[in-house]
Amino acid sequence: MCGIVGVLGNHEAGPILVEALKRLEYRGYDSAGIATVQDGRLDRRRAVGKLVNLQDALVYDPLTGKSGIGHTRWATHGAPNVNNAHPHQAGKVAVVHNGIIENFRELREELAKKGITHSTDTDTETIALLAQSFIDQGLAPRDAAEQTIARLEGAYALCFLFDGEDDLLIAARKGSPLAIGHGDGEMFVGSDAIALAPMTDRITYLDEGDWAIVTRNSVEIRDAEGKLANRDMRVIQIDTAMIDKGGHKHFMAKEIAEQPTVLTGALGHYLAEDGRITLPEPGLDFTQIDRLTMVACGTAFYACLTAKYWFEQLAGLPVEVDVASEFRYREPPITKGTVALFVSQSGETADTLAALRYCAGKAEQIVSVVNVPESSIARESDLPLPILAGTEIGVASTKAFTCQLTVLAMMAIKAATDRGRINSETAAQMSTNLRAMPGLMNAALGIEGRSQTISRKLAEARDILFLGRGPMYPLALEGALKLKEISYIHAEAYASGELKHGPIALVDEHVPVIVMAPRDALFDKTVSNMQEVMARGGQVLLITDKKGAEDAGDGVWETIVMPEVDPFLAPILYAIPAQLLAYHTAVAKGTDVDQPRNLAKSVTVE
Repeated sequence: MCGIVGVLGNHEAGPILVEALKRLEYRGYDSAGIATVQDGRLDRRRAVGKLVNLQDALVYDPLTGKSGIGHTRWATHGAPNVNNAHPHQAGKVAVVHNGIIENFRELREELAKKGITHSTDTDTETIALLAQSFIDQGLAPRDAAEQTIARLEGAYALCFLFDGEDDLLIAARKGSPLAIGHGDGEMFVGSDAIALAPMTDRITYLDEGDWAIVTRNSVEIRDAEGKLANRDMRVIQIDTAMIDKGGHKHFMAKEIAEQPTVLTGALGHYLAEDGRITLPEPGLDFTQIDRLTMVACGTAFYACLTAKYWFEQLAGLPVEVDVASEFRYREPPITKGTVALFVSQSGETADTLAALRYCAGKAEQIVSVVNVPESSIARESDLPLPILAGTEIGVASTKAFTCQLTVLAMMAIKAATDRGRINSETAAQMSTNLRAMPGLMNAALGIEGRSQTISRKLAEARDILFLGRGPMYPLALEGALKLKEISYIHAEAYASGELKHGPIALVDEHVPVIVMAPRDALFDKTVSNMQEVMARGGQVLLITDKKGAEDAGDGVWETIVMPEVDPFLAPILYAIPAQLLAYHTAVAKGTDVDQPRNLAKSVTVE
């Protein structure tokens, strides 16, 4: 969601804030703004739309000062316009905020009774108004911020800046991530380490409920009870080059192309030279696990659905998969012998984090599969498993998805081995097949030209159906999601066997049907469903391997031929055409590929 940055520096803050916001723009791009303090005077600049509009505004009306805060907004309360853009200011207080203040209406009514009125539609303005009301009562800025934070209900990451205070930032978090960056006579605040990477690699993450008093030479952290809290300072390794497009037109294109490389890294982390799969301490003893409960959102949820097939078929381990936003409110019973597994790229997904906290103390073990090892979900897990995908900027997840699948596949193989469902020879062969995946992924990227050609035709469609059986069903769901996310074409996915239970009514010559069907044990059944589509004038795009194309390619509209792959690992490989078709369709339509409308990379609010 929204991106936050704060600077107490030795150089002009404006350019530093803008550069940091560029690195956070993936979190929010409805509007942007900065505020600085110069000679004790607080001032701000804001602009609607992309960050470049703010940059243009600052050329004509620059801000000076070595202290400042900045924000990229993803709108929750109030339309995306200049008036609702952050930073919000009331008197001597400016504030930037990521999250949702659930009790802002009650606070607004309370302030109104004192004659304090609001001028925006946002919940955030209420924070600034409340803090200024405490200053009007004679409180110092630090105390006013503390009193304000104590009154807030909901989820938030906050950073306050005050008129007359050029060496003070107040930061706070509850439900949304926030980090403090340590420099030499400088201090920084950011939504994540990515924003702070050019300035410092020394990071302190605030824990849930923490708030911090930050000056150029010190940081004082208090917990939710107001007690002094010691939080570790960590040295974070972030390749700043990862934030560049590397010659590609879009981050998404770059991240698709990076998949063979990042998969190699993930495999090297978990696969020993002898083919054994090793997990970090405390590890997992699958002989002691009766059930897996897997929880995630969006693309990560489809990774879990795929893994359900693997764990149940290969390891004989019952698996329950839930959407996090439903799981947390359904409040399901967690039975003895249950391990809870949470999958999240950012490690900050609000619903997934809430589901994890529900399971804490109920499940035998909390395991997470995450891309950000310092994230809240990772830190609150008994066993965090990094996917090592590297920084992912494009809103539509690509390399994180295939790395999630790869880690989950290795877990399934280990589970099957531990439980005696496969012998050491079979496990070794499966490990060998895994090691071959980066090469197969590289070969699969060779379909890009073909995908681009077909996508020009897909871009003309209003509706598209995806079909798949077995583990290809979650891949069909992922393909439909990708297409929806970035091309804005309505797309739905169904298990192929469900075609006759309703979806076939939609089929005609104007609705392309994308069938994901490697030549596996379910192929013939999928072909039967495909024939039903073609008999009704439907245009079938068949994604299969060479043998599948030979057996079932007659009469289809288009075919994409993939490299042959072990059926167990096919979902990882077949993510490539799902991604490329979505990408090139979006490019053909001229949409904003990396920052699609209404979406944010990290969903840190409900």
